[in-house]
Amino acid sequence: MRYLPHTPDDIASMLRAVGAKDLDGLFPTIPENCRRTGDMKLPEPLTEWELTAYLGALSERVAVSPEYKVFMGAGSYEHYIPQSVSFLLSRSEFVTAYTPYQPEMSQGTLQAIYEYQTMVARLLGMEVANASIYDGASALAEALLMAVRITRKKRVAVSSLVHPLYRRVVRTYFEPAGYELVELPFRKNGTTDLSPVDHMDGLAALAVQSPNFFGCIENLGEAAEKIHKNEGLFITSFTEPLAYGLLKSPGVQGADIACGEGQSFGIPQSFGGPVLGMFAGKMKYVRSMPGRLVGKTMDREGKEGFVLTLATREQHIRREKATSNICTNNSLCALTAAMYMASAGRTGMRELASINHDKAEYLKKELKKAGVGIPFDSPTFNEFVVEFPADFESTYRRLMEKRIVAGFPLASFYPELAGHYLFCVTETKTREDMDALVKEITP
Repeated sequence: MRYLPHTPDDIASMLRAVGAKDLDGLFPTIPENCRRTGDMKLPEPLTEWELTAYLGALSERVAVSPEYKVFMGAGSYEHYIPQSVSFLLSRSEFVTAYTPYQPEMSQGTLQAIYEYQTMVARLLGMEVANASIYDGASALAEALLMAVRITRKKRVAVSSLVHPLYRRVVRTYFEPAGYELVELPFRKNGTTDLSPVDHMDGLAALAVQSPNFFGCIENLGEAAEKIHKNEGLFITSFTEPLAYGLLKSPGVQGADIACGEGQSFGIPQSFGGPVLGMFAGKMKYVRSMPGRLVGKTMDREGKEGFVLTLATREQHIRREKATSNICTNNSLCALTAAMYMASAGRTGMRELASINHDKAEYLKKELKKAGVGIPFDSPTFNEFVVEFPADFESTYRRLMEKRIVAGFPLASFYPELAGHYLFCVTETKTREDMDALVKEITP
């Protein structure tokens, strides 16, 4: 293999040094029936132009915008990205930036991350934010683990209207550690039933998503009051941070930790990644917060400077006692979000959030007028649930052929909601797009 610099003599020398006869001798812990013994079935190599044509053909098999009108969110949202963001991200000092361990070499990157933290804290109404986590799912899992560390309790309650994949990740974190996860049911209005919390002892935390997976806006103040009476922490999760350009922030409503997905802030959907885990909390819990923090300080000459702070919490020093496993979390996605928020500004964020809300309300109203069922009457942001007759699947496939994706079928995650679809509308959809959808659904 021409890209590997080691010669056969080099490899033989290294094998002698470690006491192995051959390369297979490096993997004795892997059972033989789990090893690949034959060659991989790969196609012949292609030229650059052939490969480009092949990938183009593959992409035509996937329903993506703008060729398709996609009325689906469910945790990944189509938004316009300002050209200022795309231009700034093309600068090599951002694209190639690694973890800024050496402040004397990384002041630009450190300051940019510091600004990101500041804007996230302001948006979510919290006192301190970290330099990002991998994604919204791992951010929620880390928040719940943080609550376990703080309260020394091993039981948490999570709304069943938290994104199903987020809950699956939480279970992956919790079950091997022996922690208990209790899921709360939802009410007929599409919000979380918080009444079971009154009868649960030993809760480390309560986690509620708002807007929730059905798009409904939760009463975060009520949730905070209930868990605080139980001497636990209240965690607000989210998949659409743009909502907090319009809604009251989690911090104002009593959240101890606010975390979720930041993909909406300038990050393309890109078939699922990379994405951004946003994480903020109260200052009194900062030493238990996972991930990295950038702080502002003064040097010996009195000049302002930026550094990684409280780094002793992390695994490269504390090893198994570290607060998290967050390590080489590339900050490019966080810097993207910072550029997006700075480009929009406070008034721009509010205006954009209002546009998303109003467009979704328009589509909801037109569908209801056309006789389509809207099962939940709770206020929503830019997503809402629609109920169709049992034969809607054929209509769904017909719309796909016309390059319209009519929502996300909820039955895959909520079997009791067969025939229910989650619709999403952002600023990328025009009134003509929505009117065409309604006309096709109700000819």
